[in-house]
Amino acid sequence: MTLVEVCLDDVAGALVAESAGADRVELCAGLADGGTTPSIGTVEAVLGTVRRVGVNVLVRPRGGDFVHTPDEVAVMCADIRALQRLRGSSPVPVGFVLGALTPDGEIDVPTLRTLLDLCGDAPVTFHRAFDATRDLPAALDVLAGLGVARVLTSGGRATALEGADVLASLVERAAGRIVVMAGGSVRGGNVAELVARTRVPEVHLRAAAVVAGASRYRNPQLPYDTGERSVTAAGPILDLRRRLSPPM
Repeated sequence: MTLVEVCLDDVAGALVAESAGADRVELCAGLADGGTTPSIGTVEAVLGTVRRVGVNVLVRPRGGDFVHTPDEVAVMCADIRALQRLRGSSPVPVGFVLGALTPDGEIDVPTLRTLLDLCGDAPVTFHRAFDATRDLPAALDVLAGLGVARVLTSGGRATALEGADVLASLVERAAGRIVVMAGGSVRGGNVAELVARTRVPEVHLRAAAVVAGASRYRNPQLPYDTGERSVTAAGPILDLRRRLSPPM
């Protein structure tokens, strides 16, 4: 059975993902920026609410590129230490999602070693900074050698389906040393083909739907309240799960 991870940013979304059959969630903030570190309060609330799904927490101090200053690395270290205190009392498995690159598009090994040491025995996913590396197979070997548990990737293309051939070669190269998780516009309509072509054991998606906001009054002159917002929806997860299930 292919493992399904859902990227989300709130407690309600985690409950939706759990009830719809997700195996794990990636908890973030700032999804419009590609994801940033969620607040400690959000992490604590999610861990206190879910009962089955694993929770991987993104540690990323800002949007934009993946080349981090010493100050940003210090923030990431502080976030991991704080999250480790919550992990110790969590009823569900907790892991970390992180990444760091050099200006030349290679894995920032010294920074990654520092972060991995703080993560201890928690599983670590290297996020889609991987797709911004100069040489994906070489980067995979580096991450496997460092003990990273998995890499989230679209095969260096805009979508996972476009990068399917690369993903297949990465799965073969990984050879059980590291998990290759496909992400990038993964949907019910393409997941069966994606898994068949690549043999990825895990897939990652953002199961979003746009709903009306709760405000009955809205000032139309203000740009930050459009009258609607994105939420995690059960439908895309259920659809993806159904299409991954083998026929009876």
